[in-house]
Amino acid sequence: MRHVFIINPAAGKGRALELIPVIENYFKGTHHKYVLKITEYPGHATKIAREYAESEICRIYSIGGDGTVNEIVNGIAGTRASLGVIPAGSGNDFIRSIHGEYKAKEIVSETISGEERSLDLARANGKYFINISSIGFDADIVYNARKFKRLPYIPGRMAYLFSLIYTTFKNKINEVKVTIDDNEEFDLKILLAAVANGRFYGGGMLPVPDAVLDDGFLDVCLVREVSRFKILTLFPKYIKGEHGQLEYVSFKRAKKIKIESKDTIALNIDGEILTGKEIEFEILKGAINVIYPVGMTTNESVVNI
Repeated sequence: MRHVFIINPAAGKGRALELIPVIENYFKGTHHKYVLKITEYPGHATKIAREYAESEICRIYSIGGDGTVNEIVNGIAGTRASLGVIPAGSGNDFIRSIHGEYKAKEIVSETISGEERSLDLARANGKYFINISSIGFDADIVYNARKFKRLPYIPGRMAYLFSLIYTTFKNKINEVKVTIDDNEEFDLKILLAAVANGRFYGGGMLPVPDAVLDDGFLDVCLVREVSRFKILTLFPKYIKGEHGQLEYVSFKRAKKIKIESKDTIALNIDGEILTGKEIEFEILKGAINVIYPVGMTTNESVVNI
């Protein structure tokens, strides 16, 4: 089996490139086939992943942040290739749902030696995602956080906190219609909606703390319109996953969800920002194979890892 490492040189302000000698050292003296591919432009990881996934059974590793993971997921969806995640970005949120504390150099060998497990895959307007998608205020935060991430010495979570304050004063409320599994429908003025397969995003925030990667459901957090002051009091709880106690927050669990808006709204798909007026989400149970680092047994509950 071939091991394909797709490396985003911009991820983590260059940290991804530092893992190249670690990978080379792991394979030194072995007969395993491996290849290192460095991305050159946005979307390149998808192209590379698709070329290898469609030509042979292989393991394809993301060495970058959650954006790189998302690109590779869209390249291997529907194939027999497996996804390995070696975090080297600023947020590294997807890996938090399957691995606790880790050291970058150790997780390289642990992932290469790991076992595959079938997890759910989600889709928003035809585009795949494995972790979390969101709309509204939250997507605006992701978009604006990019500006702060480019600054030196600004870690992922701090960039999101700066963006939170900045976005609060530019906030726009959206009136939407929400349809859950074709049998529940309601209108509301929405601050944000997070549609989750995984648990973490935004550098460790917990929008939907009970989400499980292999239960066949999307977990949805809906936050209704609130004042600017309440936004600033919401997010300390939102970060910790304690916002469920707030009266303007509700949770749903669904296989499909549709959100329709009269105005164009921002859509965040694992860190990629798109826009639209009608967004349809769905879950595809067991649709992707993910490599669990060595030591992770298949009978462990994903939510407790």
